[in-house]
Amino acid sequence: MKPLYYLGVAAPIAILGDLLGWSPVAVFILSAAALIPLAGLLGQATEELTAHTGPRLGGLLNATLGNAAELIITIFAIRAGLLELVKASITGSILGNILLVLGLAMFLGGIRNGVQAFDREHAGMNATMVILAVVALIVPSVFSHTIDLVDHHGVEALSIGVAIAMLVLYALSLVYAFLPGRVPSQAHEHAADKARWSVRRSLLWLVFATVLVAWLSEILVGVAEPVVEAWGISEFFLGIVIIPLVGNVAEHLVAVQAAWKNQMELGMAVAVGSSLQIALFVAPLLVFISLLFGNPLTLVFNEFELVALAGAAVVAGIVALDGRSNWLEGAQLLAVYVITALAFYFLP
Repeated sequence: MKPLYYLGVAAPIAILGDLLGWSPVAVFILSAAALIPLAGLLGQATEELTAHTGPRLGGLLNATLGNAAELIITIFAIRAGLLELVKASITGSILGNILLVLGLAMFLGGIRNGVQAFDREHAGMNATMVILAVVALIVPSVFSHTIDLVDHHGVEALSIGVAIAMLVLYALSLVYAFLPGRVPSQAHEHAADKARWSVRRSLLWLVFATVLVAWLSEILVGVAEPVVEAWGISEFFLGIVIIPLVGNVAEHLVAVQAAWKNQMELGMAVAVGSSLQIALFVAPLLVFISLLFGNPLTLVFNEFELVALAGAAVVAGIVALDGRSNWLEGAQLLAVYVITALAFYFLP
């Protein structure tokens, strides 16, 4: 994790390049590189606050701020009117966590430690929640075409209703996770480790990282369209593969490192939990945030995204069935991600 922080030197260079009108590609690469350590800093500051607040309130903090960097990036994309980029980013984050991160964690963890065990009940419940979240995203996408023929505003109303239901479900899942008597998972125990930073220092770093992430996100989104033209890729591919990787690299490393240390329970919780947060918290929250900018975001995804999401959700459920993982299962998940990414790359 520490070597990633050296990428932070790209932040002032990216800001300078944007002010001086450098090549959009150079500015994009620099700002993307700088966002990686800043996302990690956001996560670390949140974990340090968690250590002071205890596992229950700390779990709520992690649940709220765990994907702050990507949330900020998508907010600026909404403001710029890049709604398809936002929806692609949501899809890419869910796919990346379930297939790429979990696959890499299982593969590397399995190679080093052999067969690894995790809490079957906890993993199964998270997998079920992922399937329910995907169903919630599929419903407005399927019904919207017929509704739009009669009432265009009905599609927006449906998305708002679904967003409310998803946020309520997410809140209930947090309440259930922190009920008295529940055995804390390794994820919660990890969050409750002894703090190395004071509350004041944690808050200062949190504010500093948030401000810089917001600034660089605005720069990143501002040069997105020229970069798409220069690289000959689609805006869709940029949103579904590249942006989720930039916003989540630090969190991805946590899951992989946990599996490498034979803490597959923690790796599973981070990977699947992050997917849940994106689907049940970030996506519906963006629906309401979009209304503030006058660019309503509907939860209507194209058929390619829906197929990929449904497949990933089923895979997550199957992996969680036996409470054990090995390197071959990890390789299978990685293969599915590569195949899916290739398909999205060639999609016009």
